[in-house]
Amino acid sequence: MALLEWQANFELGIPEVDHEHQELIRLINRVHESLRQDPTTEEVSGMLGEIHSLISAHFALEEKNMQALAYPGYGEHKRDHETLLDDIRDRMDECDTRLPLDRGAFSARLNAWFGDHFRTHDARLHTFLHAR
Repeated sequence: MALLEWQANFELGIPEVDHEHQELIRLINRVHESLRQDPTTEEVSGMLGEIHSLISAHFALEEKNMQALAYPGYGEHKRDHETLLDDIRDRMDECDTRLPLDRGAFSARLNAWFGDHFRTHDARLHTFLHAR
């Protein structure tokens, strides 16, 4: 069962950003399903590293677009990005020190973060983009 489902209201209207949003949701759903299969610590660490790398690159693209457009909510939006990246990094550190990852809590955190981020920060960016 998918953790996150793509919704049309997630679209910003920037094709490359929208495509990456869809790819990130697919990756997160794949990782969520893998976490339910009782992977090894090394496998979990690898999956978290993949998520962190792709999300970092995506956020850089999104932030570049916001700066180019002089988006007034850039600072707050960027801080929310950094919060998620820090959270993923913390989970990666737990794996590296062999602390058990609470897989259910991590999946719930990703779901909540993306849902909240799309409904708030990305929705405001969408409104800004379409008011121009």
